[in-house]
Amino acid sequence: MADAFDHCGELVREGDKDRFLATLFAPPKYRRALFALYAFNLEVARTRELAREPMPGEIRLQWWRDVLSGIGRGDVDAHPVAAAIRDVVVRYRLPPKALADLIDARTFDLYDEPMPDVAYLDRYAVHTSAVLIDLAARILRDGRDPDIAALAGHAGIAYAISGLVRALPLHASRGQIYLPADLMQRYGAQAADVLAGKATTEIRAVLAELRLRARQHLSAMRPLLGTAPAEILPALLPVALVRPALDRMERRRYAPFAPSELPQWRRQWALWRAARTDLRKAF
Repeated sequence: MADAFDHCGELVREGDKDRFLATLFAPPKYRRALFALYAFNLEVARTRELAREPMPGEIRLQWWRDVLSGIGRGDVDAHPVAAAIRDVVVRYRLPPKALADLIDARTFDLYDEPMPDVAYLDRYAVHTSAVLIDLAARILRDGRDPDIAALAGHAGIAYAISGLVRALPLHASRGQIYLPADLMQRYGAQAADVLAGKATTEIRAVLAELRLRARQHLSAMRPLLGTAPAEILPALLPVALVRPALDRMERRRYAPFAPSELPQWRRQWALWRAARTDLRKAF
């Protein structure tokens, strides 16, 4: 099992550097469990990249559902991430429904259907991003419910929106549109322009509203931080990167269809500073 957790740590180091660095601020006894959770998330999140077509992707997601439900052994136990996450689920009493909802939400990624509306985007963000915060917080509290549903919801939506806006070039190149259709319609933005990588005034307006919504969720989470258990901070640390990312995307020279990532040194600095300050001032 130790090798399985080591594998998870390396997977997160390579594929989710922000959560890897955030986990280093957690007490050592929880790090392996957090790496297993984040490695599981990576495996599910990259289903489209690995499967390439919807049907193999659906089969892969069903395999992960079976892993969590305990159906079958054999190749499940031989898969290091599967072995590690099953151990963590039992040890920290992680709610199976939350993990199942995460898998179900990722079904959207397999297809090229547009994001229907803002409400659907919020639900997607809650089940793919907020749930990770809540589950990580549960691990950091030795399996006890952290009671941070509202805080995790706002934090997760802000983090997810920021990530989706940054990933616009990648998604457009794959034929995917995560910009909500109702916002696209409100501003007269065209899906064809998104897929062609054309930064029209209308598309910029949609992106501006999404950034505003992310900031509103950051503002809504701050009053809730005062009552949050201090030990859950490592679960929230990646959210400290949202505000500087949004600031970067609001510069005059911002190009929506060109990569716009914070330099690694700035990401590490933001995480370190957030880990060393009061929860309410970190975001």
